[in-house]
Amino acid sequence: MTVRQPRYSKEEFARRGNEIYESQVRPQVEAGNHGKIVAIDIETGAFEVAADIVTASDCLLSKYPDAQTWFIRIGHRAVYHFGARSLKESV
Repeated sequence: MTVRQPRYSKEEFARRGNEIYESQVRPQVEAGNHGKIVAIDIETGAFEVAADIVTASDCLLSKYPDAQTWFIRIGHRAVYHFGARSLKESV
């Protein structure tokens, strides 16, 4: 198993991932996929939608083995939540 190394700082990773999601991916996936996970390759813009992170990641990596993957939960501010706030709260 090959270990992928990040090629960008955390800030650059997040900036690229969010920019691609907002400009290219969101309009294509938002309807009918609330709560699902999007895995985005921040270098190519390729993405996969699935019910969970593992499935989305596996699908993306099967096509782009060297992907620099950013994850977003459709319709939410974060993939996971901590504390008492519900994931049902949308942006």
